[in-house]
Amino acid sequence: MRVGWRLQHHGWAVCALRDDAAYGEALVSYVTDGPEEFLTAVARIVLGQTHSRVQFEAEPAAYRLNFQRDRSEVDIRLSHVRTRDLPDEAGTTVWTSRQPLTVLARAVIRAFDAVDAEHGEAGYLSAWGRPFPRTELSALRSAWHGIRRQPAADRSGAVGAAKLFTAS
Repeated sequence: MRVGWRLQHHGWAVCALRDDAAYGEALVSYVTDGPEEFLTAVARIVLGQTHSRVQFEAEPAAYRLNFQRDRSEVDIRLSHVRTRDLPDEAGTTVWTSRQPLTVLARAVIRAFDAVDAEHGEAGYLSAWGRPFPRTELSALRSAWHGIRRQPAADRSGAVGAAKLFTAS
């Protein structure tokens, strides 16, 4: 699996998702905390939450990434809704995949590491219009390292989500 986070121009990015079978992308506006929410949603799944969702605003449309954890695997669904207030069921599926938990986390971390390497703090702030999501990336990286240290058979349970995040 590969994840890309490409800054297009001030306040706009593209979140690209690819696996061996398909490709999908979502347009993302900076009017919400899209990158922070994306990193947090993945971290929560890594830490044992069974479902997590992030909504990317595309003004007036929206893209939603739903993560459904099944033991050490994650079903991922990217959908598009015409307006942000519509329920998930009203959306059109753009991309789906089932990935090992560690593969998902690693792909997201690599995507944001690449953005950081390319733009740096100042460049990111200039291009995106908000600070780089350093805290959320660090939290995901810590969660990923924690689960990688567990034997594969133990990766199906929670590893302490409450320590890093409050319930939403």
